[in-house]
Amino acid sequence: MIGILILAHTPLASAFLEAAKHVFKNTPPSMAIIDVVCDEDVDMLFERAMSAVQSVDTGDGVLVLADVCGATPANCGQRVVDEYPNARLLFGLNVPMLLRAINYRELPLAQLAAKAAEGGKSCIEAYRNTSPEISVGA
Repeated sequence: MIGILILAHTPLASAFLEAAKHVFKNTPPSMAIIDVVCDEDVDMLFERAMSAVQSVDTGDGVLVLADVCGATPANCGQRVVDEYPNARLLFGLNVPMLLRAINYRELPLAQLAAKAAEGGKSCIEAYRNTSPEISVGA
């Protein structure tokens, strides 16, 4: 089973975990979160992230999910996957991406990353109300 690490600005990592617990009725196994606080020391954050990745890796690898590309959590995630050869990183975490990642953890790591990314992208839509205009008054 692929491990999952969520790296996100506080309190988003915790909120994503709560969303997963809501859907799956418990904490999914081999999953860790790190809520990144403002002005956190990046070297200490990296050490925490490496420790978390190692703790959730059951031998099949780890998918690291970060909230915003270019921000501290994502930059830390990049350092982690640069140092940890059996890890992949996705930016732009949303709930559909997370649910896909949890549901398809039996896939090889590269396929899981692609499946989760596709799930996150495919659930982004702009709603357009197509109901007829309702006139008020007259």
